[in-house]
Amino acid sequence: MNSWRISALADRHRALGSSLADWNGMGTAWTYSTDLADEHEAIRTKAGLMDVSGLKKVHVIGPHAEMIINQATTRNVSKLYPGKSVYACMLNEAGKFIDDCVIYRNGPNAFMVVHGAGQGHEILTRGALGRNVAVLFDDDLHDLSLQGPLAVEYLSQHVPGIRQLPYFHHLQTQLFGRPVMISRTGYTGEDGVEILLPATQAPALWAQLLAAGVAPCGLGARDTLRLEAGMNLYGSDMDTTTTPLVSGLGWTVAWQPADRDFIGRSALEQQRAAGVPQTFVGLVLEERGVLRSHQTVHDGTREIGQTTSGAFSPTLNRGIALARVTA
Repeated sequence: MNSWRISALADRHRALGSSLADWNGMGTAWTYSTDLADEHEAIRTKAGLMDVSGLKKVHVIGPHAEMIINQATTRNVSKLYPGKSVYACMLNEAGKFIDDCVIYRNGPNAFMVVHGAGQGHEILTRGALGRNVAVLFDDDLHDLSLQGPLAVEYLSQHVPGIRQLPYFHHLQTQLFGRPVMISRTGYTGEDGVEILLPATQAPALWAQLLAAGVAPCGLGARDTLRLEAGMNLYGSDMDTTTTPLVSGLGWTVAWQPADRDFIGRSALEQQRAAGVPQTFVGLVLEERGVLRSHQTVHDGTREIGQTTSGAFSPTLNRGIALARVTA
């Protein structure tokens, strides 16, 4: 592992049996000494805690912040109000993916963009040149994902009003006496939250949540959970060769107002007018076995596409996959 970003929870993960793997430049727990299926079940049935601090957090602040984000993403963030967030795609001029992200509006001229392994930070920085806006990469802010049907119920004992917090909304509050931002978001298909807080506070909060009975879960479980939920992963189900329209993410494109210009819009409009050549589907393997990425999909004797990601589903007890096939 050759990581240039350090998780404040690295020692906690090693103590639980993880050797850590590089994700986005940060040593991250993919597995522990526990069984992955048990971690998966904990989030599907109760609550589990994952360290997703490897996600990159970028603050975009200033009078031109809204304009910069509207240009860099497929969403119209002018509709967001403080406390609201939205999922978005980030594209190149050809309409192909360079990243995906969640955009949080924290104030009239204050946003935070949380993105993965792509070029989100670079495209925001490039757009800010010569504009009245500051783009700040925040590697101190850590992100703990508490997911599962009992996650919000547990937090309701400690955070007033958390049950009433709608999906894709966030609030500034305290948890166990520590200042945190809690976002009603996740990447598992279950209810839950993400808790963002300073690095110095993360180890103690992690320990308190585990002591309360929440199961520690690695990102290996997150991948099977998101696959069961049909959620795309950048680098697998969408990449620099595909557009949102062929990856099942056309719903993230805000076409209105008609004069709103964003990177890749012209190319997407051309593809939409010509007809989208592929569609995104889920597959279930009826026989025993495991589906993987880059397997050919056939309709009878005709080749119609390829799987983009696959795994064994602990919930269905079958192989499952996402695939891009002829429309």
